[in-house]
Amino acid sequence: MKNTVLVVDDEILIRKSLSRVLREKGYLVEGASTGAEGLEKVESVRPQVIILDMRLPDTDGLSVLKKARQMDALVQVIVITAYGDVQSAVEAMKLGACDFLRKPYEKEDIEMAVEAAARTFRQANELDLYRRKEKRRYTGEEIIGTSGPMKEVRDLIEKVVRSQATSVFITGESGTGKELVARAIHYRSDRAQAPLMEVNCSSFQETLLENELFGHERGAFTDAGDLKKGLVELCDGGTLFLDEVADMSMPTQAKLLRFIDFRNFKRVGGAEDISVDIRIVAASNKDLESDIRTGRFRSDLYFRLKVVSIHLPPLNERGDDVLLLARHFLREFSRQFQKDFRDITPDAARLMLSYRWPGNVRELRNLIERVVLLEDGRQLELDHLPAEVAGRRLASDHSIALPTLAQIEADHIAEVLRLAAGNKSRAARVLGISRQGLIEKLRRSRLLDEGGGRQVS
Repeated sequence: MKNTVLVVDDEILIRKSLSRVLREKGYLVEGASTGAEGLEKVESVRPQVIILDMRLPDTDGLSVLKKARQMDALVQVIVITAYGDVQSAVEAMKLGACDFLRKPYEKEDIEMAVEAAARTFRQANELDLYRRKEKRRYTGEEIIGTSGPMKEVRDLIEKVVRSQATSVFITGESGTGKELVARAIHYRSDRAQAPLMEVNCSSFQETLLENELFGHERGAFTDAGDLKKGLVELCDGGTLFLDEVADMSMPTQAKLLRFIDFRNFKRVGGAEDISVDIRIVAASNKDLESDIRTGRFRSDLYFRLKVVSIHLPPLNERGDDVLLLARHFLREFSRQFQKDFRDITPDAARLMLSYRWPGNVRELRNLIERVVLLEDGRQLELDHLPAEVAGRRLASDHSIALPTLAQIEADHIAEVLRLAAGNKSRAARVLGISRQGLIEKLRRSRLLDEGGGRQVS
């Protein structure tokens, strides 16, 4: 599909010469001699690129630029200015122009500027389509489950997306869906038109993470040949998702805390404060309160991040949600692999409900994908389940059930607690974990009753 270029200039010779040059390059070209005519054609023709003279007989170019960008936020505008009128060009760039050329300009300058603008439009349009698609995906139905804990999660998401809360903290074991909740918060909020930037803090070394978040100035260090904008700057107006935030180094924590407090930052090697408006969604599968006690995480940053706190329960605490999710994944992968799986047999469902799912929803999803890919039929059957789920030996003797790792761990914890006469602090020291970590394991293995008492002997 050919790109359309609109030339808005009151000089007919300029319009004709630009039209000839651009048509030779394969563009469709429209012309307008006034600002009013130009805006009419923005609405009727929907050009991808506008070449706009800053001085028009009926209005100034800045007014036309502002209205054109209001009519179509993706349109790319190249402004043409007279020599000495650089201030207007600077103002135009602030209003969203992608480039400016000073008269007299060369043919090659116009060709290069229009080519770059058309490429930027295509990229922006693809990104806009992606965001629209993602927004349709995150309508609320993607958070699957009718259990009490998941109803609470959905209620909290609804409150967050309707609020101006600037920081959200998501906790939960690996595989419980923290990324899914972060995306739902972004794409269902009024920030959905701006970028969502995601970074896994455990994937970067100390200095590299700071550079990834805040960018650097040209020459800030040996390899900094060009200016680089960081994710904080790039997602202005949108959402920054910090996954595994517990792995962030102390110096980077300090810089993030300063940003949250003042809503501005400096690029690495920079002196200028840059202000942005973003929502931070942080996530961790670790016990941050334990990290605070041991000095590995700043308490002030922790409390800034958890303005709203959302906890995702492990899958083994969600009851029949296991089967709801399994049937959802069956439909998803049946469409993807062109299979006909529609349901789960009662025997397979019983085993899936009794399994501990140490890998949580991610493990369940991977299991269903593997079954649909490798097996055939209309129902997921007992024989389709792997040995660890069915609790059987890999040999043909299916009658011998083996305990899962989670069951072995629960039995070991129960025995240590018995020897420690029920003293959780002493038992935690023997096990080499924190007291809070022990309580979490007890809760997950159902060794604690609802009132916090022991159910073990």
